[in-house]
Amino acid sequence: MGGLALIARAAGHRVTGCDAGVYPPMSTQLAEHGIGLIEGFTADQLALKPDLFVIGNVVSRGNPLMEAILEAGLPYTSGPQWLGEHVLAGRHVLAVAGTHGKTTTTSMLAWILESAGLAPSFLVGGVPQDFGVSARLAAPQAGRAPLFAIEADEYDTAFFDKRSKFVHYRPRTAILNNLEFDHADIFPDLNAIEVQFHHLVRTIPGSGLIVAPTHSDAIDRVLARGCWSQTASFGPDGAWEAGEEDAGGAFEIIRHGQPVGSVRWELSGYHNRMNGLAAIAAAEHAGVAPADAAAALSRFAGVKRRMELRGTVADIRVYDDFAHHPTAIATTIGGLRGRMPTGRILAVLEPRSNTMKLGSMKAQLPASLAQADLIFCFGQREGRHALGWDPAEALAPLGARAQAFGDLGALVDAVTAAARPGDHILVMSNGGFGGVHGKLLAALAQRWPAAGASA
Repeated sequence: MGGLALIARAAGHRVTGCDAGVYPPMSTQLAEHGIGLIEGFTADQLALKPDLFVIGNVVSRGNPLMEAILEAGLPYTSGPQWLGEHVLAGRHVLAVAGTHGKTTTTSMLAWILESAGLAPSFLVGGVPQDFGVSARLAAPQAGRAPLFAIEADEYDTAFFDKRSKFVHYRPRTAILNNLEFDHADIFPDLNAIEVQFHHLVRTIPGSGLIVAPTHSDAIDRVLARGCWSQTASFGPDGAWEAGEEDAGGAFEIIRHGQPVGSVRWELSGYHNRMNGLAAIAAAEHAGVAPADAAAALSRFAGVKRRMELRGTVADIRVYDDFAHHPTAIATTIGGLRGRMPTGRILAVLEPRSNTMKLGSMKAQLPASLAQADLIFCFGQREGRHALGWDPAEALAPLGARAQAFGDLGALVDAVTAAARPGDHILVMSNGGFGGVHGKLLAALAQRWPAAGASA
């Protein structure tokens, strides 16, 4: 919704908004762009008299402002519908869907298009370091179809529209990056998500392109329901493959068995190689040569809160990552382990997503954290983000390596006491986590005052 606000402002509208508990980087980004943010959902905001209320899917019946809008009969729409009707129409939309990697892959794709001089518009669920903003509405270039790269989420659109957001985007190029069960608060099972993905497939024109992974049973089932577009496969045994990464972070891009470019970057993990591969395949559909796309990825700076180094104290590095699904947790830890083979990994986890709070994935947590040396889990049993399960019990298979905390200060103290020079402290949450990154860096600096800190 913050990205939509930026796009609406760039389109010439005056924009204000309201929310509860906004945290960086989005709150900072909105302030920097002069977009007024009101804390809370009070009915007196009707006095602003906007032409249209754009409703995010966090809003439900009973919300005071929403109830006032309904009572007054004022015009409203969802964010995805407004975007689809007023911005995306007439543009070549490149959509990135999947359970994992949407933000990173969309950022990669936007950067490839930007590096090729195509000046794309984009909307990403994070802040790409190369752009410094999560959304941009670019002016169309003469003689070229305007491009729009968008993170295409399968979560429902709004309380009054239970279709997935991405059905509003009508892409010409679509990446189906991967597909697992998630969003247990709105989907009863994986099949229900596959149905929504097929709704997306139904909107892609015959001249469009679907970029899909090999060896994905769920996506194979989606396409088997009916596919009317061109397809390009990526991954092992696919049309697009990535060579093995060497010690310097370099690997080849291979198309139909022939090398077509090479990437050398600072990112870690097999999952990021797959993200990059999908972005290169999608970019080719927009006219970017694979060698040029690979060269652009070699300059890709990454995304805030995706393995972002927040600071170093006494050779102890503190990272921030958005991982909150067991698969993402496992691949994030595995990627860090592969890039940093020396030093312990201290995993600091907040199970905060709706799926995690419901406990649907708790049985998978121990295996997802297996590559970490020590695990510190934060989960409160009361309040807005209360867990419906006991993290200490769920992590018991990890033995003494894992500890659970209901108090953030106690967790910071425990991590600080356990840390030693050479460690990597990996913080994983899809929320603000109470500013734990800064608290850890401050506590580490207090423990090692002579070592100094860098950020």
